[in-house]
Amino acid sequence: MDRTAAQMSEGEVTDFEIVAQCVTAELAYVVWVERTKAKLGGRQEIVPFDLRVTTIFRPEEGTWKVVHRHADPITTARPIESLTPK
Repeated sequence: MDRTAAQMSEGEVTDFEIVAQCVTAELAYVVWVERTKAKLGGRQEIVPFDLRVTTIFRPEEGTWKVVHRHADPITTARPIESLTPK
């Protein structure tokens, strides 16, 4: 998280699109597309980008805590062949 945060500045999340979610007594998860804009790397301009995010929660002492978060920029369908090296 620190490394990623160091690569972004002046950013904000502008929207969430929930794809899937589930809550049980022991575990909860949400999968969403996070729409964001920020300065990336050394760029001076603010650019929009989308992240596909999965967040997993569990209850601890009466409060839901994040135990895992994964985000990646792949938000459009790709052919399966594009995932394997040639």
